[in-house]
Amino acid sequence: MTIFSAFFFHFGIQTWFSERVQTAVNESQAVAQAYLAEHNQVIRADALAMANDLARQSSLLVTNPPAFERIMRTQSILRNLSEAIVFNKRGEVLVRSGLTFSLELQDIPQYQMREVNDGEVVIMTSQEDDRVRALLSLGTFSDYYLFVGRMVDPQVLSHLDATQKAVEDYANLQSQYAGLQVTVTMIFVLVGLVMLLSAIWFGLVLARQLVSPISALITASDRVRGGDLAVRVSEEDNVEEFEYLARSFNRMTKQIQEQQSELIQTNRQLDERRRFTETVLAGVSSGVIGLSKDGIITLTNQSAALYLGDEQDEINGHLATDVIPDIAELLEQAYARPGKITQGHIPYKTKENARREFLVKIAIEAGQDGHHRGAVITFDDISELQSAQRKAAWADVARRIAHEIKNPLTPIQLSAERLHRKYSDLIEQDSDVFSQCTDTIIKHVGDIERMVNEFSSFARMPEPKLKSGYIPEHIQEVVILQKQAHPNITIDFDYNPDDPLTAQFDAQQIRQCLNNLIQNAADAIAMRKTTQKGHIKITAMRYHQDELAIIITDDGVGFPQAESTARLTDPYVTHKPKGTGLGLAIVKKIMEDHKGKIILETPSWVKDSADWEDLGGATVTLILPNEQPGARKKLAA
Repeated sequence: MTIFSAFFFHFGIQTWFSERVQTAVNESQAVAQAYLAEHNQVIRADALAMANDLARQSSLLVTNPPAFERIMRTQSILRNLSEAIVFNKRGEVLVRSGLTFSLELQDIPQYQMREVNDGEVVIMTSQEDDRVRALLSLGTFSDYYLFVGRMVDPQVLSHLDATQKAVEDYANLQSQYAGLQVTVTMIFVLVGLVMLLSAIWFGLVLARQLVSPISALITASDRVRGGDLAVRVSEEDNVEEFEYLARSFNRMTKQIQEQQSELIQTNRQLDERRRFTETVLAGVSSGVIGLSKDGIITLTNQSAALYLGDEQDEINGHLATDVIPDIAELLEQAYARPGKITQGHIPYKTKENARREFLVKIAIEAGQDGHHRGAVITFDDISELQSAQRKAAWADVARRIAHEIKNPLTPIQLSAERLHRKYSDLIEQDSDVFSQCTDTIIKHVGDIERMVNEFSSFARMPEPKLKSGYIPEHIQEVVILQKQAHPNITIDFDYNPDDPLTAQFDAQQIRQCLNNLIQNAADAIAMRKTTQKGHIKITAMRYHQDELAIIITDDGVGFPQAESTARLTDPYVTHKPKGTGLGLAIVKKIMEDHKGKIILETPSWVKDSADWEDLGGATVTLILPNEQPGARKKLAA
């Protein structure tokens, strides 16, 4: 707008200074000057003619002034002069025409008087510029001067004056045009800036009015995002759309707040039900596992985690078939008949390679559309029950076998010994054969008697009598006796005297466990069929804060490859030619009575121990509850 105004002003002013306007102004001035010049010439001629006439009558000026005055009046009327005065060099008016009323002798400049004295006619105008005057000398009277004047039309003079001023103003305006254009342009610029700033200010005010409700809405949205659903925005605004938006936002937050309250209440009820369910599940001795429709474990109780030998958080989120591999077949059967409870026995092997037997029940959760939504698995560890049943059965069998075999065993042994004593000297022919046969009978009767004693020991294992003791002391006693029994085997015992290796145990039963395990290790070394000296190492160490471990390692043939180590502790399971299969079963029974356990493989924590050495054979670990003693005993080297 400023640029347009500047150009508009430029082109508008240009018309003022066009050639036609300039010509009209100049011609007007020329006409006015010509008109004034014509008056000057006329009055000059009239003044000269009147001066010449008066000069011829100059004698009357001295001799007859009234007559001279009549002549001047006549000359003034003839020449249409409104004023006529004759004055001397001293400025005294000598004769005045009768029509001269307003003519006053004014101070005449010296340069004009010099021109008059030189014979020139000086044309003058009055200060009001309403008349034209002429001053000249009378000639014959060098001391006398004629001063005449003629009135000029005031309207003509005003036009002349206006024309003159207009020409001067036009000239000044033309000379100031460039500066005027710059000034006006700057004025336009300033006005434009003022208008622009005013528009910006009004725009900011309007924008603030528009932004204020939006800012309030943004602030309220941030508070809603932070959880404050009670926030509301003002619904009073000059803009109808903002009012509608505020009402919509307030309705939304109100609905969200109501829904949140309902959800909180519902979640509180669900949480109470969940805690009640978890409490019920925690108090259930059976393991409970919840499955999604994809077979993912979503819920486990503490009993299930205890049976599976893992933490609840580590079990949840995994496939049930990954946690319990042998359950896949039972799940397929359960999904095939979702309306019934599927039950079965499955084996399970823990991370520590402990073998367990689970009694599993599976119930399928069906949805309203007929498709299953998941499953609930309940299971119990019946390993101990089965083991107790088997032990009871085998103990009963052992008692019967021991009773049936032991009765005839003593007469057979006594008869063989009597035959050997009475007839060994009387038989001359084949006496060696007779002695060999009787010795064989006596030897095998002794073997059978030892077997019967083991049967009896397994059948009537006494309850342990637990007493606090320092376990390395009893291990050392067993090692000394076994070194005497197996001189061809190196038996080492290693322990840290600073470890609190005390526990509650039955010393006789613990020695029996160690003797059985060392005997098994010696038998495994003998099965190598080599003359190289064997090696057995026993290590006692602390395992965690509340348990201690006794690790027995040998360089024998190791555990049978085709047999699960979990079954080696079952009664009457043996792979030795003369074994009864009761040694490890007795050790397991003793450890269970001591609230401990036996591990027939090498756990990772044993491999990571600096005290353990892999001799290439089998490794058996006994775990006993640890006891923090008030004072420790240290064995002498």
